[in-house]
Amino acid sequence: MALIHCNFHSDALAKACGMNVIIPQKVRTQIGQDSSGGAKTLYPVLYLLHGMSDDYTIWLRRTSIERYVAALGLVVVMPDGGRSFYTDMVCGANYWTFLSEELPRIVENFFPVSSRREDTFAAGLSMGGYGALKLALRRPDKFCFAGALSAVTDMEKFLVRLRTDYHCEKEADSFFGAGNPVPPEDDLLRLLAKAALLPPEMRPRLFQACGTEDFLYADNLAFRSRVEALGAFEYHYQESPGGHTWEFWDANIQDILKALPLKRETPDA
Repeated sequence: MALIHCNFHSDALAKACGMNVIIPQKVRTQIGQDSSGGAKTLYPVLYLLHGMSDDYTIWLRRTSIERYVAALGLVVVMPDGGRSFYTDMVCGANYWTFLSEELPRIVENFFPVSSRREDTFAAGLSMGGYGALKLALRRPDKFCFAGALSAVTDMEKFLVRLRTDYHCEKEADSFFGAGNPVPPEDDLLRLLAKAALLPPEMRPRLFQACGTEDFLYADNLAFRSRVEALGAFEYHYQESPGGHTWEFWDANIQDILKALPLKRETPDA
């Protein structure tokens, strides 16, 4: 594998940005892990999103994601989403436009990735799980799969939690505005209902996992119930003992990678 730290400018955010990108590299002399890469020109791509208190470096620092994807022939893009909930903020930057529109164009320009819907996936944890689900449900024309770990699935309830913390009260108002409800385009439950009406081949696959001791567990169960009631999605849910912790996310990101709809053959060198 090749690991690239990329600094670039975002017009959507009007600022300099960074991202880490894992690129397949077929090698013969590397010890300790398999590798994939070589003949294939364009690779499938996974946009892997961080949580609210972290940044684009965290998946590399807290998990073995580079090792986990080494044999998959998969590009992994880890961008920075700030504390934005990947939203075009009322008081802040246009992170939704950045993530859903600008970043894929930049990535496709810089790296050997496919632009096809069937080769484009999103995953993340907590705030990033919300972002991944929103990408797939709001842009099913671009993303065919979303994997969500310990996701914020009910933004209205989460904003109530933020407002009970005096450190975050003003921040809670920055996403959608003070006193404003979560807009339909940022409400996962309403996005679910809308996506359920799409032709079956356009509905994204959904993967959801949450620890039974996670403070978001009840919200994740409610989201699962809604998905199952709609009966429209290819959907996998799993839970196990665990909290809002990297031990849980490191274990379960491996299951998300196994669930990706990849063509599993490895290209020749």
